[in-house]
Amino acid sequence: MTLIIALGLTGIALGAAAMAADTPATRPAAPAAPAALSFTMKDIAGRDVDLSRYGGKVVLIVNVASKCGFTKQYAQLQALHEKYAERGLAILGFPANDFGRQEPGTNAEIATFCTENYGVDFDMFSKVVVKGEGACDLYKHLVANAPDGEGAIKWNFEKFLISRDGRIVARYRSKIAPDAKELIDAIEAELARPAPSDG
Repeated sequence: MTLIIALGLTGIALGAAAMAADTPATRPAAPAAPAALSFTMKDIAGRDVDLSRYGGKVVLIVNVASKCGFTKQYAQLQALHEKYAERGLAILGFPANDFGRQEPGTNAEIATFCTENYGVDFDMFSKVVVKGEGACDLYKHLVANAPDGEGAIKWNFEKFLISRDGRIVARYRSKIAPDAKELIDAIEAELARPAPSDG
């Protein structure tokens, strides 16, 4: 009888130890998303998008507007998307009405404008604020960590290039068109780098 009780207690102890070994505190932590991709934003239809889904891709983030002298850059951004998406480039458009009130439309109106005028099918997001105290957290992070150190967004169609491992590697002001050689060279250099290992 004593032997049976002892064996039972041993089994309980071993079971408890096995359960403890598989608790969340003891499991290996999942790798954290790179800082620039650690935000959740709403897409143009209002659905939450965890930007960590773009981890391992080369990402070009652009603040866009529909009534700007640079609006024609939509066509060049779409051309980049068509040329490089299969190689791992993701273009993320963030409409903003911060400069000259040049993005007054609703998200639905912006989506229609982009599709009908430029055939945009890269990922577009809901309108955000990109400058000042009301800037969204994503843009606060981009501005604070951009390698150029030049501070605030100055106009529509500024561009941030993010590497496959989530580093902000370059920033381009509005006058640098998406088809400018310096930007294309930088995109191709980042695409040529291997994706970070999950291990």
